[in-house]
Amino acid sequence: MLSVLEVKKRLPKEFVERLYENYTPLTVDKILSGMSGERNTTLRVNTLKSNVQAVMNDLKENNIKFDRVQWYGDALVLKNASEKQVQKLELYESGSIYLQSLSSMVPPLVLGPKANEKILDLTAAPGSKTTQMAAMMKNNGYILANELDVLRCERLKYNVEKQEATIVEVNNGRGETIGKQYEGYFDKVLLDAPCSGEGRFLANDAKTYRSWSEKTVRELAKLQKKLFKSAYQALKPDGEMVYSTCTLNKEENEDILLWAIQELGIKLLPIKINIKNAETGNLQHLDMDSSEKIGATSVVEEVKKAIRILPSKETEGFFVAKIKKA
Repeated sequence: MLSVLEVKKRLPKEFVERLYENYTPLTVDKILSGMSGERNTTLRVNTLKSNVQAVMNDLKENNIKFDRVQWYGDALVLKNASEKQVQKLELYESGSIYLQSLSSMVPPLVLGPKANEKILDLTAAPGSKTTQMAAMMKNNGYILANELDVLRCERLKYNVEKQEATIVEVNNGRGETIGKQYEGYFDKVLLDAPCSGEGRFLANDAKTYRSWSEKTVRELAKLQKKLFKSAYQALKPDGEMVYSTCTLNKEENEDILLWAIQELGIKLLPIKINIKNAETGNLQHLDMDSSEKIGATSVVEEVKKAIRILPSKETEGFFVAKIKKA
């Protein structure tokens, strides 16, 4: 595991500087420490094909050690197996489990899709959250899983079929146009937006941060606003939506919410999920320090209802906000 000083040297200089602009030095150290080494392999049990007890028994037979995740009974953290090793197991081949980061499991849990609801997953590939929601709904209801990129859309179809998520319809199209096509149609919408991926950076793996730039952040923020508007348009009155990213900067997170409050009149809902990590205490309800530059007190209080998960040995960095349509 690298030291925080070594992590600073390896990551893009502008990225590190922006962290210090937006966070306290203590929080920056936590973030950089969470990027200093490999993350544990984590998985979700596919309850459409198996159950957690059967999966745990199978892992024990294969001498794989694991911990259960307290805040999500279908999730496991593996202690002595890589993703490549897991992919050789019958459990994986059969679709009984899905390799998924713990942070990635949070947005569907916050959205809380229920049986017989109509759900939109606006930018769905590779299908981690899509198939998780289908399992939460016990394959009762309807999920439209949209993806623009053709190759990623094929991967999405493959995962949906492998997980036997039979209520999912896969659509290859522009997320920006879905709102007009399905105006006021969906009970709930998940927008896990394309982002700069800062929460996934690992200092010893250059491909996780090689493509990052301040220009890319700005361009993605413009796209996120278009997708947000489309997602919100597709939502029924009184419907609920989750906006999430796996990045850490304000432009793609708090600033998007600010824009949506001012331009779309959104209302944020408090998030009631207790994600704790003994090693880092990596869940943050947004504090006033991190939001003080963004406007009037009432708006600050609204934005503070979102949550941030800091990178750690077990979690990628994530931002999650829950929205209700007036």
